Amino acid sequence: MRKTGSPRGDAYWVNFVTNLSGERIGVLPYERMDAKVLDATPEMIHNIPQPEFEKFVAEQLENDPNVQMSKGVAYVTSTQSTDSVTATVEERSTKARWEITSRYLLACDGARSQVRKDLGIESEGDDGYETMMTIHFNADLRPVVTERVGMLHWITDPACSGLIIAYDLGGNQVLISNFDSKKHPADTWDQALARSVVTAAIGQDIPFKILSYRPWLLSRKVAKQYRQGNIFLVGDAAHSFPPTGGLGLNSGIADAHNIAYKVAAVHQGWAKDSILESYEADRRQIALVNSVQSVKNGKKIFSFLKTLGTAGIDDVQKARESLYKSIHDPAKQDMIARELEIHIGYVYGDKEAPPNASDFTPKFIPGARLPHAWIKPLHDDIFDSLKPLDVSYVKELTQADISAKQFSTLDLCRMDRFTFLVPPQEAWKGKFDEVQKQLLKAGVIVRLYVADTDFEFVDSEQKALFDNEGGFSSGKALIVRPDQHITMCPTPDTTATLMQTEILNHLGL
Repeated sequence: MRKTGSPRGDAYWVNFVTNLSGERIGVLPYERMDAKVLDATPEMIHNIPQPEFEKFVAEQLENDPNVQMSKGVAYVTSTQSTDSVTATVEERSTKARWEITSRYLLACDGARSQVRKDLGIESEGDDGYETMMTIHFNADLRPVVTERVGMLHWITDPACSGLIIAYDLGGNQVLISNFDSKKHPADTWDQALARSVVTAAIGQDIPFKILSYRPWLLSRKVAKQYRQGNIFLVGDAAHSFPPTGGLGLNSGIADAHNIAYKVAAVHQGWAKDSILESYEADRRQIALVNSVQSVKNGKKIFSFLKTLGTAGIDDVQKARESLYKSIHDPAKQDMIARELEIHIGYVYGDKEAPPNASDFTPKFIPGARLPHAWIKPLHDDIFDSLKPLDVSYVKELTQADISAKQFSTLDLCRMDRFTFLVPPQEAWKGKFDEVQKQLLKAGVIVRLYVADTDFEFVDSEQKALFDNEGGFSSGKALIVRPDQHITMCPTPDTTATLMQTEILNHLGL
């Protein structure tokens, strides 16, 4: 996947410029792309256009005998019984229709979801603050930006105020224009206007091709329910919000990550249908927080562009003169240093929005995702066929660093089982054996990993984190559910019965 999308070297910076060929007003690091971030996650951020991401996923699945893919097919309607869904679908090219019957239906059909509409599920949120225009174009921007490479380029020129997302500086680009909808209503846009806006953003006349342009509202929508019978809304079908902060695709993937093991657990018989009720309880609150944060980011950054002295000036040249005067004002320059926020480190079951959504602290509490730490397996069967990670794309790492960063605590968690991570105390082995014996009767798989016996921490600071914050030094353990979120943090005094009950309750058994 890292061979597709933005190379790390190109994506490291956010530039604030008059236009791509003009003056650079300011520059910020793009989120966290420094090597130190690997202390918090085994996979550094990677930017990839959604169509390319979908193509990559499809290529991984096309030879899987368990997966049947049909392209160019659209959902029409569906009916439900107690234990099945029958969906009517239509092939777009021929208009031929047929029915598909399944146990469940996961609707991943986007912000304009026909499934959601068909079910009559309403959304809450805000209708819109202003209209944006997304222009997808192909151009080689390397000769233009030269050494000023970056993932995001905020354009302040009044003729094209907005943002260029440089997925590939040599080709694939997206311009999000904060255009004047009174002067240029969305339904009056054409190729010529789109070309003029892109040319103004580039700042010089170079060859490029307009691939598409479409308007959208800076708004947020979250479905009022994620489930109706055996149908579930996933991704943009369940929630849609602006791209500011990169929360949309990531939220959708996390939805799928949450529902996947639950559907599998019911299908395979080690959970009851009631576990599926926790999907909405887990994910909807996250969408509400993310949607508010995305709009906040959008309003914040686009209002910043408008405060640079160009708002309300119809004459483009006079607006530019005001812009150049404004950008050298120290007070205005300080605004550039105010970063966007993204919602990370969320905890399932936590109803409170974080005071600062970008602050991340590893949490060892039920509902939080298991904190990452680099580990080394101490015997061969720990990871079965799991391949080691390759972090060699982080060029500043030494070969010793690369060799030390091959496996994470997250790799210990499998989607078909609960994972016990325990300190090296003999008492835990007996308790685990008792829990395992009872859970196997219900078809539930559990796996025990003992620190310093099955694996060791590679980094002393991360070991201290698990010892102190995670409670390993005082004998605490961690029980992690199949999607890598913590179910329970039992102490040496916690009985096997209580641990067993906690797991069974989660599964609805």
